[in-house]
Amino acid sequence: MNNTREVDVVVIGAGQAGLAGAYHLRRTGFEPERDFVVLDHAPAPGGAWQFRWPSLTYGKVHGMHALPGMELTDADPARPSAEVIAEYFAAYERAFDLQVRRPVDVKAVREGEGGRLLVETSDGTWSTRTVINATGTWDRPFWPRYPGQETFRGRQLHTAQYPGPEEFAGLRVVVVGGGASGTQHLMELAPYAAATTWVTRRPPVFREGPFSEDVGRAAVALVEERVRQGLPPKSVVSVTGLPLNDTIRQAITDGVLDRRPMFDRITPTGVDWNDGRHVDADVILWATGFRAAIDHLAPLKLREPGGGIRVEGTRAVADPRVHLVGYGPSASTIGANRAGRAAVRDIRRLLAGEPVAV
Repeated sequence: MNNTREVDVVVIGAGQAGLAGAYHLRRTGFEPERDFVVLDHAPAPGGAWQFRWPSLTYGKVHGMHALPGMELTDADPARPSAEVIAEYFAAYERAFDLQVRRPVDVKAVREGEGGRLLVETSDGTWSTRTVINATGTWDRPFWPRYPGQETFRGRQLHTAQYPGPEEFAGLRVVVVGGGASGTQHLMELAPYAAATTWVTRRPPVFREGPFSEDVGRAAVALVEERVRQGLPPKSVVSVTGLPLNDTIRQAITDGVLDRRPMFDRITPTGVDWNDGRHVDADVILWATGFRAAIDHLAPLKLREPGGGIRVEGTRAVADPRVHLVGYGPSASTIGANRAGRAAVRDIRRLLAGEPVAV
């Protein structure tokens, strides 16, 4: 029995980018379940936010931008961001009747018949004319490999598994990574841990002064250029650097943010450098970022030799039926909103048989 269902657009993912895309589809006349469907593998609304650690309160969240058409108001800054944003996303889905299907795992997107795409999922197959891919990065934590890693007798975990600082009480913790997560983890852990050591591949770059629109645009342009060349996208923060606020300054003064270069090997009891230095550790916390969760697009052969998908705006250059939102320059929350609108504008032109602007 063939249970393939037909729509014009399949939206994969219901985080910030997916909901923004679904909103703009709805706003321009597309009906959920008739013209488009939103598939989300998470158990509940909230995107990746629902999996964040409890100590990441809403007040600590940097740059959370409201979804289009509905502000997030009166949120308690002391509440966990996972709760605040999950509730907001759930209310948003109800307000615009987006009818998100979950939990649905997308296994593959491949070529169908008659110029259509087949989206194979745990809930059957969808035949669609276009795809908005909004799968983000949370499901692809990046774990670097170092000699001796498998011999370490302590605990190794990634930011994606971070439970909050209390679990590290009395332990010696090595935090790996120079981004926002690494510095946040260090500053939280320091009052609890017996000792902390911070290692990064490159010296961290702290940014003085306000984060102006010009700085933001310049950073996004650099990330955009990478995806235009078909290279794997870097995070926007890797380009902008870390804001040097009072909390960061105090952590530097206190010696918490005292960066060491990357170690050369891992031993059963800690980490070693080639110059003979050794640090004993009970835990290695890898705050080493994430990669785009796009393996389900592999059958379409969109990847360039450089390892990324070449994108113009949100459109995959190799296949204009596929739009990537929340990818590369649109990975920020405000960028995801704009990308959702841009993707829908292009999709409407494509479905109408009009030329798509380059």
